[in-house]
Amino acid sequence: MNLMITAVAAFLFDALIGDPPGKFHPVVIMGNFISRLEKILRRDGDGEITKVVKGGLLVTIVLFSVYAVGLAMVLAVNSFHSLTVKIFVESIILSFMIAPRSLAEAGRRIYNLLISENIVGARREVGMIVGRDTDYLNEAEITRATVETISENTVDGIISPLFYFAVGGLPLAMVYRAANTMDSMLGYKNEKYLYFGKVAARFDDVANFIPARITGLIFIISAFVLNYDYRNSFEIMKRDAAKHPSPNGGWAEATVAGALRIQLGGINSYFGIPHFRAYMGDPIVTLNPYHITAAIRMMYTATIIFLCLILIL
Repeated sequence: MNLMITAVAAFLFDALIGDPPGKFHPVVIMGNFISRLEKILRRDGDGEITKVVKGGLLVTIVLFSVYAVGLAMVLAVNSFHSLTVKIFVESIILSFMIAPRSLAEAGRRIYNLLISENIVGARREVGMIVGRDTDYLNEAEITRATVETISENTVDGIISPLFYFAVGGLPLAMVYRAANTMDSMLGYKNEKYLYFGKVAARFDDVANFIPARITGLIFIISAFVLNYDYRNSFEIMKRDAAKHPSPNGGWAEATVAGALRIQLGGINSYFGIPHFRAYMGDPIVTLNPYHITAAIRMMYTATIIFLCLILIL
């Protein structure tokens, strides 16, 4: 029961208070630690195997260090005699590991700019949350990029950290967040990180494997609760989830696409070079800004459903 109370309190703290200033955020601190280790370990002149080994060493150091810090925090909190204080402190720390509010706020900013016909501002805002080129995106493409990001980050930013908190408490939730941060910093398929970031990318894939599939199923339930097309959501998940270039990203994106009866995927441009990403869903409904708010509703509903599952299990 304490686990459930802590998870719910963390969700409420995130919703009401949000994240601390950037430099004090635990994920920012993790990122700075990763950057310093990268400067020590990575050398452009290293061979492919050496880069993989050094990248694996970085991953090992970061994960063990973060787990040790998390465990020390838990032991320190357990020294308090008040159960209320223990739950309060743990829930505050856990709230920094999840990101429903920041996802929703980013989506709403883009939505508001689109409905006010500020396409230039919307391009700028969506460029803050996606890696693709955004200078020439139209309204539908901006909407697609935003819905894809909210869908996929429901796994990375909410369900996965809560899943690992339920499995192994706060230290494991922190380890997951560190793994995801390493993937976002090092897991690129370019000359610089193709080999050095390989272990970080693969570890993140493994860590998200179960939570991604749980998220897909929860999104179907969310579609039913919100009176979206849950039957189509299930069919599109079965048909399209495996088409995503990531082994995990398609389970969220395909399910949301089916629920909203829209089509995600298509041509994305990176540094001026177009890349095709497999389509998710069918274009039954034309993409428009209101699909952003629908994706946010599905994200919040999925979070609440998963919190209920933690209580039940």
